[in-house]
Amino acid sequence: QVQLVESGGGLVQAGGSLRLSCAAAGITLNDKLIGWSRQAPGKPLREWVALTGPTGNTNYIDSVKGRFTISRDNAKNTMYLQMMRLEPEDTAVYYCYATAGPNLYWGQGTQVTVSS
Repeated sequence: QVQLVESGGGLVQAGGSLRLSCAAAGITLNDKLIGWSRQAPGKPLREWVALTGPTGNTNYIDSVKGRFTISRDNAKNTMYLQMMRLEPEDTAVYYCYATAGPNLYWGQGTQVTVSS
């Protein structure tokens, strides 16, 4: 059974930083396409934020480029999202995900709230 468990969310002032973690069980992340999405309050859809592939390539939505960094620790089977210079517009529930062939697995989400 695949489980992705996020942690590290919370309340932070604008300009602050947070690091989200996503620990995986039942799936090995090192050879998977993995990433983070978010769903802002009142928005019906999740917004893709960042992803990284097995070769280490990364990609980010324009609004977070230069502020967010996605990474993985293969030894810990965990992925991270380092978020810096947070803005109120970053307030959302953040979800990690991992792909394995045709399957897409999601974590349960962690709330990030940025106050102005």
